[in-house]
Amino acid sequence: MGFFDLFKKKKDNAEPTSQPLQSEDKTLEQDASLGNQAQQEAQTTEQPQHAEEQTAAEEQLRSEELSASLEKTKSGFFSKLARAIAGRSTVDADVLDDLEEVLITSDVGVETTVKIINRIEERIARDKYMNTSELNSILRDEIASLMEESHSSTRDMGLEVKPGMPYVMMVVGVNGAGKTTTIGKLAAQLTKLGRKVYIGAADTFRAAAIDQLAVWADRAGATMIRQEMGSDPASVAYDTLKSAVANGADVVLIDTAGRLHNKIGLMNELTKIRNVMSKVIPDAPHEVMLVLDGSTGQNAFEQARQFTQATQVTSLTITKLDGTAKGGVVIGISDQFHIPVRYIGIGEGIDQLRMFDRHDFVKALFGEKK
Repeated sequence: MGFFDLFKKKKDNAEPTSQPLQSEDKTLEQDASLGNQAQQEAQTTEQPQHAEEQTAAEEQLRSEELSASLEKTKSGFFSKLARAIAGRSTVDADVLDDLEEVLITSDVGVETTVKIINRIEERIARDKYMNTSELNSILRDEIASLMEESHSSTRDMGLEVKPGMPYVMMVVGVNGAGKTTTIGKLAAQLTKLGRKVYIGAADTFRAAAIDQLAVWADRAGATMIRQEMGSDPASVAYDTLKSAVANGADVVLIDTAGRLHNKIGLMNELTKIRNVMSKVIPDAPHEVMLVLDGSTGQNAFEQARQFTQATQVTSLTITKLDGTAKGGVVIGISDQFHIPVRYIGIGEGIDQLRMFDRHDFVKALFGEKK
């Protein structure tokens, strides 16, 4: 072996000594990278868990708020029910008679009460026997099944908002039912969701109605279209829709006069408003929502009857449920008129207009926790 061969062999043996150092650096880098990746994965895992916990807490809070708002109805109903079944072990004819009285005096309505009693009788005939302890569970199931489903989605407060054309809702109801307040609360929640809302002040017979609506519109961040008191309501509705289309609005809420002294006049007025709106948007209004004061009990049934005869009502809002023992009216009206309850008002706060969920309502009414 020559000198140069020996030198080359030594050089070849010396060169690899640097490679383990490079390999060690890479290993350290990989370990650091894996550590960062594990940390990121842990953070990513923690975030959904935190979000789920937050959502669960919010749902629990909403459930408790709904339960508290129905406390007067709940306590009144169950104190009557407790007296009706006191000292009895089975559901017999006497218990059913007393239950019928409990439901009617809780403003559920005669027709709906008879329907519930008949269904319970059918279950007794089928099962041959029923404990009074089972009565709450059976009532809960029957009441939930009677009420109309109101929402296919919880997006946009249940409204079917589509790009390119505003969703138009005409709001009807007697003065004092909470119509203007409901419009304001709904507008506020929609703008909070990022929707552009226009409000038409078509109740032009009361200056106070226009001024009150203007306050709500400003508070909600919505645009209100108005004319002078005494103007043609259909003209206001027409201007509102034209402006809403031109400015790319997502939702239009049209307030209307709450007069019931002349049913024919009311019918003609609402029909005219509908016809004028359809000239701007062919299928408008997409929804006619009737606002009823839940604290009026049986009077709310009569209002629903009057308005459903005057125009095609497609949804209901029941207000003021937090201050009344007459919350049973929700059950009867939804059942008898086959119109879904879209919203319920459970307080004066701007966020206390709730999307109605029949199962949540029944759970709150019967004191169940989610």
